[in-house]
Amino acid sequence: MQVPTDPDVDLHDPRQRRELTPTLLAVIALGGALGAVTRYGLAEAIPDGPFAIWVVNVSGCLLIGVLMVFVTDVWPAQRYVRPFLGVGFLGGYTTFSTAMVDVRDLTEAGRAGLGLLYLGGTVLAAVVAVAVGWYATRALVVRRQAAAR
Repeated sequence: MQVPTDPDVDLHDPRQRRELTPTLLAVIALGGALGAVTRYGLAEAIPDGPFAIWVVNVSGCLLIGVLMVFVTDVWPAQRYVRPFLGVGFLGGYTTFSTAMVDVRDLTEAGRAGLGLLYLGGTVLAAVVAVAVGWYATRALVVRRQAAAR
């Protein structure tokens, strides 16, 4: 049986539960640890405040867009790329839960308007970043494939 590339499983289904091999879980855990360390380093390099988390989340979404092209068009047969980079690394790197804590903190500090702007700006920038990452990477891959012909 081949290990699937998609680790999203229904744990109530015994057939799907078998997909979670120790190797797959280790690959995801390693990616998550590296992503969390990278997030910490970047957040420490940016001045305090919600902007550091915004940069982390938006850059992570940009990378998710890039990764989507690579796992579908460039490396589709690599069984551990998506679990390691997508679920693990980028899952550990991005932290939308911390962004929501920042929104709550801004609201509780009497800056509800800024909190709402931060919330909407985060969601909008994240969606745009995924699209930009996907479209730009897809254009580069198509151009490179055409030049190789």
